[in-house]
Amino acid sequence: MVKSINTKVDLAVEATWFRGIPSYGKVMIGDKAFEFYNERNVGDFVQIPWDEVTYVVADVHFHGKYIPRFEIRTRQNGNFIFATKDPKKSLRAIRKYVPASHMRKSLSLWQGLKQRFTRRKK
Repeated sequence: MVKSINTKVDLAVEATWFRGIPSYGKVMIGDKAFEFYNERNVGDFVQIPWDEVTYVVADVHFHGKYIPRFEIRTRQNGNFIFATKDPKKSLRAIRKYVPASHMRKSLSLWQGLKQRFTRRKK
């Protein structure tokens, strides 16, 4: 069993970690880090300290009524995609430790297509 980095837990909720094969477990948001633990496979976990997080990007649909997943972008270890049972509660708990300027909405389908097909003028 892996020892938690957090000394105080703000939120623990069921979640899915998307990486090739989805991994099911719990997310713990605490004072030191964002942690994911798989309940069945003890070696399947991730601990992301708050000073390592650069951005949190959320998929927002229907003007904030539906948030299927969010992505945590880190300085060195890449991007991690998670879906939780209550994403709004999770993002509010993350907002305590990540500045609001580093929490973003992802591009919509049309914005992404527009960005790919328009030329940038210099």
